[in-house]
Amino acid sequence: MIEGLKPYPEYKDSGQLWLGDVPLHWAPLPNRALFDEVKDKNHPDAEMLSVTIKRGILPQKELLAGTSKKDSSNSNKSAYKLLCPGDIAYNKMRAWQGAFGRSDYRGIISPAYVVIRPREDASSRFFHHLYRTPTFAKEAERWSYGIASDMWSLRPEHFKVIGSVLPPPEEQAAIVRFLNHANRKIDRFIHTKRKLIALLNEQRQSIIHRAVTQGISPDVPMKPSGVDWLGDIPKHWDVLRAKYLFREIDERSKTGKEEMLSVSHITGVTPRSEKNITMFKAASNIGHKVCRPGDLAINTMWAWMAALGFSNHLGVISPAYAVYRQQKPERLLSSYGDLLLRTETYKANYLSRSTGIRASRLRLYPEQFLRIPILVPPKSEQEAIVHQLEGETRTLDAGIDRASREIKFMQEFRTRLTADIVTGKLDVREAAKDLPDLSETVETASEADMPGDEFLEESELEEVNE
Repeated sequence: MIEGLKPYPEYKDSGQLWLGDVPLHWAPLPNRALFDEVKDKNHPDAEMLSVTIKRGILPQKELLAGTSKKDSSNSNKSAYKLLCPGDIAYNKMRAWQGAFGRSDYRGIISPAYVVIRPREDASSRFFHHLYRTPTFAKEAERWSYGIASDMWSLRPEHFKVIGSVLPPPEEQAAIVRFLNHANRKIDRFIHTKRKLIALLNEQRQSIIHRAVTQGISPDVPMKPSGVDWLGDIPKHWDVLRAKYLFREIDERSKTGKEEMLSVSHITGVTPRSEKNITMFKAASNIGHKVCRPGDLAINTMWAWMAALGFSNHLGVISPAYAVYRQQKPERLLSSYGDLLLRTETYKANYLSRSTGIRASRLRLYPEQFLRIPILVPPKSEQEAIVHQLEGETRTLDAGIDRASREIKFMQEFRTRLTADIVTGKLDVREAAKDLPDLSETVETASEADMPGDEFLEESELEEVNE
């Protein structure tokens, strides 16, 4: 589909660093010439919508479906802004992260967000793609300001002076048509890879669960564990409450110079420097909790997703997280404990023990964690279990890693292709001529391009209206 795409015959300087050169016949214009701000309020019964970074604008009920998150919007919605089909909205504090989108729905959004309506000849579908590019995000960041990076705000008066570009109407339509088809093909590829990853993960978890809860010898005598949700366990294993293995540690950084660590249900405890995390950067790490090698760190809010792990690093974590240090390191191998505490059985127990005022704010507090029964095989058997699992899961891990890399590559390809097309670096007019209109709906990153469970990764936002 992209074969034969070439640059335009002639270019000119757009006058905007973020756009660079644009096709000669495109019109560089400030946003105030393209959009009107809309502040239509007093529609409290309209459907709640959400402006998300990854998926654009969605009904909030669709965004929350299948998750533990709940509607956290105000009960009095008279100040919420009306958003009509064709309008564009953006989250002022997340514009620099791409929280822009064209609405296909009529509904209301947070009063803290901005609603803009395209004027004649400006296609909201075209600008939906343009304003979600990394290059525009950088420009939005340049015009945003605040006391800290996670408080930067792109105010309407500053958005209006940002320079954009306006292709002819028929060319905007051709660009949108081409991207719709490209996104559809990319989504199908990603969806297939995600299904493969889910199957491999399910198989991997089954192998791990059996080994860490029942051992690796099929003929070992069993006994009741005394805990309903653990069932029978090898006769020679111990079951100890976490309080006999761990103690909570609340050591605080005095300098703030330690490595900042991420605590994720996907990657465990890892240095943030190894990840592309741009959010939640505190002005100073002084006062953050110190986590030392061998410590167990738990993201208390997302413990039920197994956002925890034994650290191999000296660093600091959020003051809201919990750090536990082993009282008897000789009893529990960190690598075995890491596998055990991430099983579905333990995750379900974390959920039952977590408390909070609503589902999206459940927390596993230390007094509850320290009551959890921990399976403790002999140390030599823990080592044997870990060694055998490394071999049994190696092929599965390789398959998951390969599929994940293919998804990442395709996502990066989508981002680069979209940016090149909407900024005029590639001409799609001929390629789009024979493509039918797929629908009236803007094709954006679909569910296939979503991070799935990764929406709880520490670097992600809860993309609901507060």
